[in-house]
Amino acid sequence: MGFGIIKVIGKKMEFVQMNELILKKYDDHYLKLKLIFERTIELIDTYKPDEIALEAPFFGKNVQSMLKLGRAQGVAMAAGLSREIPVTEYAPLKIKMAITGNGKASKEQVAMMLKSLLNLKELPKNLDATDGLAAAVCHFYNSGKKIGGKNYTGWAAFVKQNPKKIN
Repeated sequence: MGFGIIKVIGKKMEFVQMNELILKKYDDHYLKLKLIFERTIELIDTYKPDEIALEAPFFGKNVQSMLKLGRAQGVAMAAGLSREIPVTEYAPLKIKMAITGNGKASKEQVAMMLKSLLNLKELPKNLDATDGLAAAVCHFYNSGKKIGGKNYTGWAAFVKQNPKKIN
């Protein structure tokens, strides 16, 4: 799971941090979800973000992988909502389009554009971290625009906007 943090001052964004949570060493999927939740809470408590942007689930060929990814994204969303932070989701194509102007751009192209936009000295070896940063930058570019993302201000808003997802 990659994440990126930017600081917005006026109409300018500044790079704060990007990294990834390495979960491959754990076999237990539920433990991975717990670690994602805890790390997301830790980041929220440390950086006190006003908003959270996530990459929305996408449809892949492997249903099991898609299910696991959706659960991981849901846990990160729940962490933000538990701290009353608005969450916005962006489709992967929308994120790539916002960063590169091409919705089918490669991870490498997105990473290089982020390096240029944010004056990064170097890029991480694994580009999952730049994926998280790309979601943050996409959100910056779309601030105030309601295009393609869902914005929740808390659990009550999520439930109200998604009655079919609640049993």
